[in-house]
Amino acid sequence: MDKFRMMFQFLQSNQESFMNGICGIMALASAQLYSAFEFSCPCMPEYNYAYGIGILVIPPVWFFLLGFVLNNNVSILTEEWKRPAGERGKDPTVLRYMLCSITQRSLIAPAVWISVTLMDGKSFLCAFSVDLDVNRFEKRRNHNLSEAELLRLLAKIPCKHIFEGHDVISREEASRYIQCISQAFGWTFLLLLTVIAFMIRAIRPCFTQAAFLKTKYWSHYIDIERKMFDETCTEHAKTFAKVCIQQYFESASGEMHSFHNHRFDTPDSDDEEKHKSDEEKLLGITAQDDMNKVLWNWHACKPPLTLKKDLLNGDANGNGLMNGFAHQTPKKEWVTYHSKV
Repeated sequence: MDKFRMMFQFLQSNQESFMNGICGIMALASAQLYSAFEFSCPCMPEYNYAYGIGILVIPPVWFFLLGFVLNNNVSILTEEWKRPAGERGKDPTVLRYMLCSITQRSLIAPAVWISVTLMDGKSFLCAFSVDLDVNRFEKRRNHNLSEAELLRLLAKIPCKHIFEGHDVISREEASRYIQCISQAFGWTFLLLLTVIAFMIRAIRPCFTQAAFLKTKYWSHYIDIERKMFDETCTEHAKTFAKVCIQQYFESASGEMHSFHNHRFDTPDSDDEEKHKSDEEKLLGITAQDDMNKVLWNWHACKPPLTLKKDLLNGDANGNGLMNGFAHQTPKKEWVTYHSKV
């Protein structure tokens, strides 16, 4: 359990590795789901094609949408696309990079499902058994079946227990023929995916690497910025709730609190340090209306991506600015004595 916990903490700290792990788990889940899935072809000319193609198409679409749902960057992409420009412009190349990254990861599980389905050949056999050219088989020459009866017979080829037509066509021979075609399509699909992936890997260095690095950097920045903003809001909410509860109990204690203050005259240094640390965590925002204003301004008008010099080094008075709010630091007074000796 400790190893799994350490692995989960590592993946959670690294967003890209975490999403790659999710995509790998979804790919394995798609293959396992197909192996556990009980394929039941209706063996009717009206429904064989719809059922077979549905098994080949609908689960990949579901896995593709599930990949978008499980990817946390989807909400970040939507928020960045819909937010007001404010003081910070929106770069379309960054949005395209994030969308392409999400799409690539979401396509892994559908590709695995389609490959496994084509290699197995059951859905392909169910969908295209009625389109089989029986002229390829010798038993086709001597039969007196109508076209409708022949279609019903071909539709029963995927169903071993209800197939009755050995005098017209061999089920084993027809099944092997259609499954070979399905496996050929499966290998072609895998080869096509491999070629596309190779071309993407080979062509990407041919373009300007500076633009690619810039796009990748700011996409990571948007992800990290939102994560740190959520962490800061959570820490501020915890400290705000802590201070509010402490003030409530202090005001409710009344005379008992004042009695203890007279009884213990010496101040506790640990309490003073905790009080100062709580004030630092609040960042000067100590009212509900101020916090609501900060959150609204963050959404409506994000600050420009230009760090101020006084934020890094402090101004002449030693005060640093944080998101437009002045963070006052205690001033120290120095006295200098000059001797005439």
